[in-house]
Amino acid sequence: MKLSMTLNYSGDPRAAADEAAQLERAGVDVGWVAELYSFDAVSILGYLAAKTETMELGSAILPIYSRTPTLTAMTAAGLDAVSDGRFILGIGASGPQVIEGWHGIPYDKPIGRQKELIEICRKVWRREVVVHDGPNYQLPLPEDQGTGLGKPLKLINHPKRADIPIYIASLGPKNVEVTAEIADGWIPVFFHPDKADQVWGDDLKKGLANRDASLPPLNIVAGGTVAICDDEKAKEIRDAGRFMAALYVGGMGAKGKNFYNNIFRKYGYEEEAEKIQDLYLAGRKEEAMAAVPQDFLDATAMVGSESHVRERIEAYQAAGVTHLQITPAGGDRLGLVEKVKNWIS
Repeated sequence: MKLSMTLNYSGDPRAAADEAAQLERAGVDVGWVAELYSFDAVSILGYLAAKTETMELGSAILPIYSRTPTLTAMTAAGLDAVSDGRFILGIGASGPQVIEGWHGIPYDKPIGRQKELIEICRKVWRREVVVHDGPNYQLPLPEDQGTGLGKPLKLINHPKRADIPIYIASLGPKNVEVTAEIADGWIPVFFHPDKADQVWGDDLKKGLANRDASLPPLNIVAGGTVAICDDEKAKEIRDAGRFMAALYVGGMGAKGKNFYNNIFRKYGYEEEAEKIQDLYLAGRKEEAMAAVPQDFLDATAMVGSESHVRERIEAYQAAGVTHLQITPAGGDRLGLVEKVKNWIS
């Protein structure tokens, strides 16, 4: 397993770079930078590329709607060049609240757009003359849709790699299937190592059955909070996960249109998912947090005695996770990172 962490995207970029360098020395293999309605991830990643040496740097995620496919390809090639071949292009559809609310772009056909974007990116990195005629993107633009002056082009630069890894953040059945078929890696959220197979197992198998033999094995990035502590402190740290779970399961989307709520239902938490959403949308956020299943918090966090933490890490490994995503909690964060790195190595 590789060790990965999300790097701070909302604070001072210089502080984030200092932290990234420390985490690199402690053993973190991959650092991820998110892009929400924050600073853009690309600026931060370019800065981190200059401040690190061995750590892979990934976008988690660049929304597929906010850049054209060719710009996404150009950006990835540029970041791969300045990082000397250490970039991972993490992409995803994000959600309608951000895409329509922040970017002002219709949230439509996410899976189709994602597939076409990947196809175009790989053409760009191979320095092919890019011609694409899909339902969502046409390159060059047809004459009847513009000036008629568009011409097929290819990337001027020679990319560091023609096979920059592409990871997809996906949750829905069809999107997970497509991820397993065409991507280098999968970034799920709210991954329950003991129940993931019942939710996504069939979708992954369908996608892998159609996977091109030239692609490497599918990587999976998942994990949670890590801390070694006594039972009382462990409960306190696990309970801290209630805030994010309630926010996403309860508040990220409307009734019937919340991907995270759907995942909780598939895990078998139907009543809890309904209750969390009703309470959260009614403004009763504390009650929504209290309704998050303790079983979920206990299973997804790697928190407790040293033997318990190792058992939970093994559960993630048994579930197929190749990149253990951790959020260290407690005083000696770097020491904890070093310890986990030694275990998984």
